[in-house]
Amino acid sequence: MTDLTEIRSTLPAVIARRERFVRQGFWRKLRKTAGLIPFAEDLVAAFYCAIDNKTPMKVRGALLAALVYFITPTDLLPDFIAGLGYTDDATVLATVMGIVGGHIKDRHRQKARSALLRPEPEPEGDAQED
Repeated sequence: MTDLTEIRSTLPAVIARRERFVRQGFWRKLRKTAGLIPFAEDLVAAFYCAIDNKTPMKVRGALLAALVYFITPTDLLPDFIAGLGYTDDATVLATVMGIVGGHIKDRHRQKARSALLRPEPEPEGDAQED
């Protein structure tokens, strides 16, 4: 059985490998699927959080694992299955976001909206009533 200290010492290397994989494949996969997935903004915000050196290592590791799952073409439900292909990707992302989503900051979400060419939301309370 592997010693916990050994696992902790290899974690930075594992995270670095996952980050390289995600950086190489993320945008290519997103360009192919952005119109098909309603969770694109959360996905891109997770990407920016995962590559942010200010994000705690455990959080980066969890987010990178979810992003690797998204990029990898072979997963539980193949992505080409109409209507179902991205439900497993969405489930994995939603689960990870539920656990570490508090670490996704406004700056990550702003970068995501900018990357997807989406407008910033209007501040609450500024909306005019009819």
